[in-house]
Amino acid sequence: MPPTSVPNPTTPVRRAWTLPVALAAGLLAGMLLGWLAGGRVVLGVAIVAVAEIVLLLTRFGHVAQSIMPAPARAATPRHDHLQMRTRRLASNLRDLRRTASQLPDAVVLLDQDQHVRWCNHAAETLLGLRLPQDRGVQLRQRLQASELAGWLQQGGEREPLHDTIAPGKPDSQISVSLLPFGRRQQVLLARDTSHVTRLEQMRRDFVANVSHELRTPLTVIHGYLELIDPEDAPALAPVLGEMRAQSKRMGQIVEDLLTLSRLETQHRVEDERVPMAPLLATLRKEAEALSQGRHAVAVEADAGLDLLGSPKDLHSALSNLVSNAVRYTPAGGSITIRWRRSDDGATYSVSDTGYGIPASHLARLTERFYRVSSSRSRGTGGTGLGLSIVKHVLNLHQARLSIESEPGHGSTFACHFSPERLLAPTAGHDES
Repeated sequence: MPPTSVPNPTTPVRRAWTLPVALAAGLLAGMLLGWLAGGRVVLGVAIVAVAEIVLLLTRFGHVAQSIMPAPARAATPRHDHLQMRTRRLASNLRDLRRTASQLPDAVVLLDQDQHVRWCNHAAETLLGLRLPQDRGVQLRQRLQASELAGWLQQGGEREPLHDTIAPGKPDSQISVSLLPFGRRQQVLLARDTSHVTRLEQMRRDFVANVSHELRTPLTVIHGYLELIDPEDAPALAPVLGEMRAQSKRMGQIVEDLLTLSRLETQHRVEDERVPMAPLLATLRKEAEALSQGRHAVAVEADAGLDLLGSPKDLHSALSNLVSNAVRYTPAGGSITIRWRRSDDGATYSVSDTGYGIPASHLARLTERFYRVSSSRSRGTGGTGLGLSIVKHVLNLHQARLSIESEPGHGSTFACHFSPERLLAPTAGHDES
């Protein structure tokens, strides 16, 4: 009679857990390497790894109980081998969970109704959560005294929340993201950004202080240069002209740096009506004065709308786009200023027939002092700060900047304003 094959009780354990444990371990190892390398992909890997660990630990208890032999049964070699593998598996999962608990970023696993399932030590420190007391508690109710509660209520998955006070550590600021995973579950990630905020504040203070200190000596230098008459020293006339131009340019850089410092520390603007008809007329006059007849300047305004915001800041931003178009358009070109309605509000745009900008430079144009062509920028008197000012002004007005350009075919810079910033013009300021 042929021997009867006896199923190996360790086989289902090996098949059920080898791949998930290897996957969790691999994901966590990759996450730690990514963290050391400074990669942003680590956030996504952390989600999967932590979720895998928690789910494995939950399922492990049920499976282990179902496959363990009854206590009364006599021990066998197979039984001993199964127990050894079970203990090894449990040890590996505990190690993975301990590692996840020590992540420097706060990680909170939530169910579909935002009840807390698990969190690591960083979440206890930054968010003030406590396990096991807070397990099963709805997160937005637990954090109802903080800004996070309103953000969660409005659907935090839409966009991250930056630079908010940490509920569990009031002297720190955090950036928070809420991401979906699995079956209608979510993971909340919070990172302490206090050190970045302090460094950024130090940089702003340094730039503001240096710019302020430079303003007085530059004014004195420029003033004395203006007093020197080139006719008294004809041989020095070219030198004096260059010195005057450069001192004036340095003065403009200082003024722009001070403007940027003010905008960076400003969180809101005092809203006033900004009549667009007279503003567009002013912008056209400024363009013609700067062009000195070298370009054709046109205005197309059919929006029939005014803006709500800071008149000074909006004029500065919109004028910067016009002056850039004049500087970077060869003589004989054309510049068109437009103010039109759009599907999502209204758009102010400046189009030119200038040199154009390669696509590789477009993403960095709003960085301070970034130049597509250094020699051309200096030759036209640009400071390299205009588009940075435009970006900050638009951010304060909840607007955005878009750039379209093609080398040799000109550029179009457009400011898109939302309906909340638009007003019907008053009787005295109708656009013609």
